[in-house]
Amino acid sequence: MKWWTWVLAFLLALGVAYLNRATVLGMIAHARLPHIAPNQPVTWAQGPTEPPPPGQRRPPNVVFILADDMGYNDITFNGGGVARGAVPTPNIDSIGHAGVDFVNGYAGNATCAPSRAAIMTGRYPTRFGFEFTPAPVAFEKMVGTEAEPNAIVQPKFFKDRLKDMPPGSTASTPTAVNTLSVPSTEITIAKLLQGQGYHTLHLGKWHLGGVKGSRPEDMGFDESLGFIAGASMYLPEHDPGVENSKQPWDPIDKFLWPNLPYQVQFNGGTMFAPKGYMTDYLTDQAVTAIHANRNRPFFMYYAPNAIHTPLQATKADFDALPQIKDHRLRVYAAMIRNLDRNVGRILAELKADGLDDNTLVIFTSDNGGAGYIGLPEINKPYRGWKSTFFEGGVHAPFFMRWPGQIQPGSRYQYPVGHIDIFATAAAAAGAPLPKDRTIDGVDLLPYLQGKQAGRPHQTLFWRSGQYKVVLDGDWKLQSSEAQHKVWLYNLAADPTERHELSGAEPARTKAMLALIAAQDAQSVKPLWPSLLQGPVFIDHPSGVPQRKGEEYIEWDN
Repeated sequence: MKWWTWVLAFLLALGVAYLNRATVLGMIAHARLPHIAPNQPVTWAQGPTEPPPPGQRRPPNVVFILADDMGYNDITFNGGGVARGAVPTPNIDSIGHAGVDFVNGYAGNATCAPSRAAIMTGRYPTRFGFEFTPAPVAFEKMVGTEAEPNAIVQPKFFKDRLKDMPPGSTASTPTAVNTLSVPSTEITIAKLLQGQGYHTLHLGKWHLGGVKGSRPEDMGFDESLGFIAGASMYLPEHDPGVENSKQPWDPIDKFLWPNLPYQVQFNGGTMFAPKGYMTDYLTDQAVTAIHANRNRPFFMYYAPNAIHTPLQATKADFDALPQIKDHRLRVYAAMIRNLDRNVGRILAELKADGLDDNTLVIFTSDNGGAGYIGLPEINKPYRGWKSTFFEGGVHAPFFMRWPGQIQPGSRYQYPVGHIDIFATAAAAAGAPLPKDRTIDGVDLLPYLQGKQAGRPHQTLFWRSGQYKVVLDGDWKLQSSEAQHKVWLYNLAADPTERHELSGAEPARTKAMLALIAAQDAQSVKPLWPSLLQGPVFIDHPSGVPQRKGEEYIEWDN
């Protein structure tokens, strides 16, 4: 073969590899996945076999259920529901009906990890530098360099910032990302309740760090069963009992499928395969753990990865929804059907063990539904998606139920947030708040019980790099410094953010920018820099052609 033939073949191979770089990178990533042992039994520590003597006051249990990437319109509580109400969510809805619906409940952030950090600490994550969602460098590079087909706004990957990443975090190993973690000096609600004699349990997703000092078992949890990463497979891709949906336009989806293992760990031990569909398995274990602790006060943080991508449903749930014709929507709806059923199983176990009257149950989602799955109605009636601070990204379903303490059927109108879960759970358990740091959240119980009037918060803040937001009373200002753009809305008159008012309200805009600057002065430098900046269009999901003049924000991570 002549030399030029070899050169031509080499260049052709390079071209094919470049065009299929996501597939090539995926094959490399899959080869680097850690060894996963076969399924093994989990033995939860057993509490007392007998209940406390009659008349002895027992502190309430706290069960916190955190859905992942659930859109405001994914449940039927508000009259809508996924696939236009095709999938009722009676169990999730029942928490709101039997307790309080926080009508204006806000996530701690528009993405997974900072929102979870706000929940666990009761503090804005910018106070301790946990500003961005931990992600492998390969993920940041893929999302920061691969635009959607025919995109008019390109993402950016900041290669020059790699030198500023924490030591070890840029290594090409699956565990390198674990170094991006919440500082061990932060006090979680689990740690606080543990000090009150509570047995503390974590099941599911963690995403707050995986090095010593930042793992759940180091941050106040007596027992932890789940996974450290921000996502997981629900079943192996080719399992006969699974129905999959892939989004070919989405670089996040392209990264997740080859990179995610199907595994859990118990108390930091060996990684092993769950038994069955992940949400079902975690609930099986949650039910067992509740029963094991029925005779002592416990705090359970149940955080399944449902309904985060990859989109995987059981075939049984998928087959139960033949009326939904769109395949992707049907898979997504089947995942919601499964999640609601599993929430019902947890509530049923509390009742079976005689615990539901003495248990504070909290339900919410870490952020709004993701636009990158390509489904247009999941956050309806709000604009925006996960990663944006428009209402669709942060206005979350948020319920609390505590019989005898919270009036059934309550609707609380003033804005509250994930940051309030810490102080509310602490108050229910009789735990004093830490005095050595600012706690941004407040105990909501006095407001719900009519013992305290007025707003729990005059202001709420969000920040992701250069993208910053303040809610001041009923007015909300978003500032994208990268775009030199602001959006001002009066949510009392315009809750779905349709009428932008910064031009009509220059003095208010200036004053609210000053509020953001003052909050920035109380924040610390991020623990690591954002490596990517990408556009998220507000009024349509990904997979839809971008058009000039359409509204978008620049998301930093």
